[in-house]
Amino acid sequence: MYDMDKTAFGAFVAQLRKEKGWTQKELAGRLHITDKAVSKWETGASIPDTALLIPLSELLGVTVTELLLCRRQAPQPMEPEAVEDVVKTAIRYSDERPGRAWQEKGRWPLWYVLALLAGGLGLWANWVWCQIPEALGAPMLLGAGFGAYFCFFARLTLPEIYDQRSISMVLDGPLRMNVPGLTFNNRNWPHILTVGRVWSCAVMVGLPLLSLGMGLLCPGLWEAAQLGIILFLTLGGLFVPLYLVGKKYQ
Repeated sequence: MYDMDKTAFGAFVAQLRKEKGWTQKELAGRLHITDKAVSKWETGASIPDTALLIPLSELLGVTVTELLLCRRQAPQPMEPEAVEDVVKTAIRYSDERPGRAWQEKGRWPLWYVLALLAGGLGLWANWVWCQIPEALGAPMLLGAGFGAYFCFFARLTLPEIYDQRSISMVLDGPLRMNVPGLTFNNRNWPHILTVGRVWSCAVMVGLPLLSLGMGLLCPGLWEAAQLGIILFLTLGGLFVPLYLVGKKYQ
């Protein structure tokens, strides 16, 4: 009873839209989404993101409760059983959350742990044989932090609204990712996750090795150029591939 019936929901939205005398394109324009998204709702292929429920109900002249139940309600107090159905429907609707990276069947969590251990060993070797450059600290922390997100906590899919609108920022807990000129969606998100995972593991392993090798072989050159080289490899190594992959699959 409280599972969302996508077919009934789509038929109800189509009925309300026609009562308003609107086309799918006109309703989509008022919601600032594509008419393709509205078409998917009405055919039962998908349902709106939770963020659109209130504006959609207001535009169509019904309550959110009526929208969730896919029918108009008489203007009288609801029976306890009906209230229970509404609550369960709302919970089920909002609880359709995507999995997280740690739930994915893959080896990235293992690679992250191994890279973290290798990076720690590399820092220790730097400390023993040559002075650890101050510029190495921030990139290593960034690699560890971003790697923990990409390999363990990242969403495997973005909310549906990302496929309906052009959004250039991902907000996921403490993560704030904004890449000018790039919009995020579920076509490029898996590839962006892969870039982030490869970059974070490469930073944790590669930078200490680079620092150790350059510090032993060319200490003068490394001392003069270390900051620029580390910044170039760290920032360029993440954002350039991320942008290129994101644009390719956008």
